[in-house]
Amino acid sequence: MFATMLVFKSGKGFMYGVPTLTDVARLAGVSENTVSRVIRNKGPIADSTRTRVTSAIEELGYVPNRAAGSLASSGSMLMGVLLPSLSNIVFPEVLRGIHSALASTEYQALVGVTDYDALTEQGIVSSLLAWKPAAIIMTGFDHTDATRRMLENSRVRVAELMDIDAEPIDIAIGLSHRKAGYDSGRHLISRGYRRFGYVGHDWTADRRARKRYEGLCAALLEAGLTLKAEQRVDGPSSTIAGRDTLARLLTKKPDIEVVVFSNDDMAVGGFFHCLSAGIAVKEKLGLFGFNGLDIGQSLPAPLSTVRSNRFLIGQTAVEKLLESSERPLERQIVDTGYVIIEGATA
Repeated sequence: MFATMLVFKSGKGFMYGVPTLTDVARLAGVSENTVSRVIRNKGPIADSTRTRVTSAIEELGYVPNRAAGSLASSGSMLMGVLLPSLSNIVFPEVLRGIHSALASTEYQALVGVTDYDALTEQGIVSSLLAWKPAAIIMTGFDHTDATRRMLENSRVRVAELMDIDAEPIDIAIGLSHRKAGYDSGRHLISRGYRRFGYVGHDWTADRRARKRYEGLCAALLEAGLTLKAEQRVDGPSSTIAGRDTLARLLTKKPDIEVVVFSNDDMAVGGFFHCLSAGIAVKEKLGLFGFNGLDIGQSLPAPLSTVRSNRFLIGQTAVEKLLESSERPLERQIVDTGYVIIEGATA
């Protein structure tokens, strides 16, 4: 088991074990009944009291047990799955892998979508943990402190997907995005490119894109090179954003030899700009993406990119979590790797 006894510190001193309703009441300076009413949103509660109680809940990482005394006796057969998006084609593929691995079991996936928002994730995690799921599958390592405390205090298995560049709560399954960015740069340098550009989207919502960017820059620096131009859009990735952002970048630096995009969505948009502007892709301008999406491989010139093993990531997460209901003593990292697709655009 990951821990048989937890020690945590609050403003009132040290306490032992998983935090309880009593602990919350003591820290907030109110009665247990008041804490219960705040949690259930029952009856009139002064705003200052509600604030003290919710702050205590977040500080302690307390999770109410909604399964106790209810008909949810099958709660242990639930597996919570938190994804940042379902409109991004990357994550439905991860979900397919999860469902594939669950198909022969009695477990059911309960899916929540965070929209890349850490506070939304925090709320969903609190709700899921209240029903005592068998495990929770999440995306990445960027959680609020309250979310991390809730997960660490619980005895629930936790899998963090898509990234292995940080220390997991329990188990991490995915790839090193810094290394993927670095290897992309080394690959393109080996092809003779020297004048690099970069087109990306919002890093606040997608930290993994930034890690790939940092890996790319490290590869360029090692070769005595730097990015000659870069352009990012303040928003999510899309083909339209990729098209328009590449156009702006080339207006500033028309002599760029190759452009690395934050992902395939953006790179496909860049390809469309080249078609409309009469730019010969590969001969005049190289394009390179990330993800290995089908849409990129369906272009008249298949996109040069990196393919992440998304189905395998989801499938492996379930398989690893089901190996044991208890957290192992050592945190585990599973590298599912990636493949550089040479394609025909770089």
